[in-house]
Amino acid sequence: MPLLVNLRQLEKQNLALAGELPVAELELDLRDELIRTDKPLRYQLEIQEMEDSLLVQGCLQLPLECECARCLKPFPFQLKLNPWAAHLPFEGEEKVSIVNDCVDLTPYLREDILLGFPQHPLCETDCRGLPEKNIGQVEKTSGSSQNEQKSSAWATLDKLKLKK
Repeated sequence: MPLLVNLRQLEKQNLALAGELPVAELELDLRDELIRTDKPLRYQLEIQEMEDSLLVQGCLQLPLECECARCLKPFPFQLKLNPWAAHLPFEGEEKVSIVNDCVDLTPYLREDILLGFPQHPLCETDCRGLPEKNIGQVEKTSGSSQNEQKSSAWATLDKLKLKK
């Protein structure tokens, strides 16, 4: 069920909402293989009706399971938007859709959550990446005896003796 606000409830006083929204409701189209989420979004929001708009303020938290972009180690990441705010006008080009006196906040939550995702998730800010084993070393294979017999241009240059 999406996160709906009934405008009739706002006629008398501001509205406070707190709870969890299943991640399936957010319809996050995650194409990044390094970020996964399956836990619900937690929210604490205060909503007030202004003259021709809604003002929504509060805190959003979404736990993510990430994989480090450097070392590929899995690690948890807490996406926290605190403070979070959205101004939703009733008129103009960016007006909100009102259905049965209700406004769906889900698209606005989704947009800011996606903007808050880490671009290159790192397990630590100074992560050194994968271990550097055997870098610069040539592994011997069954067909390497022919390569060893061939001399390279560098081997010829190594034999060159320059006078000072």
